[in-house]
Amino acid sequence: MPSKLERWETAAAKESHRRAQAKFQKKPEEVAKRVARNKARREMIKAGKARKGDGKDINHKDGNALNNSPSNWMVESRKGNRSFPRNKDGSKKNPKD
Repeated sequence: MPSKLERWETAAAKESHRRAQAKFQKKPEEVAKRVARNKARREMIKAGKARKGDGKDINHKDGNALNNSPSNWMVESRKGNRSFPRNKDGSKKNPKD
């Protein structure tokens, strides 16, 4: 794997990406999604279904992070939660699965 700076052509390109990410993460809809994901994680820890540092993610079964119904949550490995079969346009093949 290349070093962190080698991943970017220049330090300016790296800084540009960092600024774009910071701007994206401040958007109200992204903040709301992050808050909802963190709440789901806290609730699953309280219920004893997940532990801090267990390397697992809380999967929202319907793919909507704002749907925080406990019946919509499932503990899953990071690899399983963050990879999905995709269509040619990049959308999920089975978003309900």
